[in-house]
Amino acid sequence: MGKSEVNKVVIVTGSGRGIGAAIAADLADKGAKVVIADINLDAAGTLAAKIKAAGGEAIAAGVDVSERASVKALIDKTVRQYGRLDVMFNNAGISQTCPFLDVTEDDFNRIMKINGLGVLIGTQEAARQMIAQGDGGKIINTASIAGKQGYPLFAHYCASKFAVVAITQAAARALAEHRITVNCFGPGVVATELWQQLDREFMEHGLTSKPEQAINEFSQSILLGRVSVPKDITGVTTFLASEASDYITGQTVMVDGGMVLI
Repeated sequence: MGKSEVNKVVIVTGSGRGIGAAIAADLADKGAKVVIADINLDAAGTLAAKIKAAGGEAIAAGVDVSERASVKALIDKTVRQYGRLDVMFNNAGISQTCPFLDVTEDDFNRIMKINGLGVLIGTQEAARQMIAQGDGGKIINTASIAGKQGYPLFAHYCASKFAVVAITQAAARALAEHRITVNCFGPGVVATELWQQLDREFMEHGLTSKPEQAINEFSQSILLGRVSVPKDITGVTTFLASEASDYITGQTVMVDGGMVLI
């Protein structure tokens, strides 16, 4: 692929680490101007500096995706820096391992606020900017295998990712007249810091007895025989950000090695 594959201004939320960082770095490598947005501004700054050192174009921005004023400020900063917004990745999210009967109201509300409400706000505010620009745009949300199947140790996380799929479909229908496409992608088991956290939580709940047992057991059903790494995801995310996907909207593209067949 040439450097001009994605000549667009792109925000990626939750891109200080994990999947988000890989998405942003790949887009920058393909010629995008990338805004590294994360609640951890230091992590965002580190990645932005790394991208610039490699010859790419990036800035860092702090954001709390569950607060509308924070998301508006992020988009304003992007437009001040680069003049417009072409692609919005609502990627920021959290998870928690918790047996079904133990999920509390606080657990549920915390995950839904970031993973569900955060995607709604990010989609709305990105759409407002794109509508004002008048020439369309792309919104891409991070779903999951948990957006297609309910898992007993992640009920509230699954609910939040089903919400991402629903918001994506509703937004695709609402925004098509403005030439804004809205899609999501569904990773499976990805070897990132998030799974290291979940692995610890499995052991804390007494569900597993040794490190990496959780990720290894959860991965038994992957048809391709291995967990994914972030670069397995970026082929799809960069495709969804590029003109090659202009006729796709309202879809969830599964990138899970064959865990969920829909």
